[in-house]
Amino acid sequence: MKIAHFGCGHGFFTLPMAKMTGSDGVVYAIDILDSAIESVKSKATMEGAFNIEYIKGDLEAEKGSGLPDYSIDLVLLANVLYQTPGKAEVLKEASRVLIKEGLLIIIDWLEDSFLGPARESRISRETSKRLAEAQGFRLIREFSAGEYHYGTVMAKMM
Repeated sequence: MKIAHFGCGHGFFTLPMAKMTGSDGVVYAIDILDSAIESVKSKATMEGAFNIEYIKGDLEAEKGSGLPDYSIDLVLLANVLYQTPGKAEVLKEASRVLIKEGLLIIIDWLEDSFLGPARESRISRETSKRLAEAQGFRLIREFSAGEYHYGTVMAKMM
């Protein structure tokens, strides 16, 4: 399995995904910040996760992930959409790199959670679904991502 962790940050999800995919899979840890990528590299080395490839990329830019078209099975966007002005562009990039029927997982802050970023910067579950649907995704299911986050699983249809 090939997984792209868009906006990997410090690798909270990157390392568990690398362990899940095993030696036959690969996780692409993509972030715009060098410090985030270096943090994931350091943690991966300590944990013996050698199936991670690191990409400094601007996910709002055309082909900004640096990945080939139709090359990825799953894209994870965890706490990314709330902080980017280019939400549609990030979702377009996810669509570009995913295989047909590839999965997009979105995890983001609940609107009414007392913890997290400023409420005006948060993106609702409904808005994130609508934006993803505009890029050719359809809802597979919703899930609880803890008391402060929501989660959706969507499939690429085009």
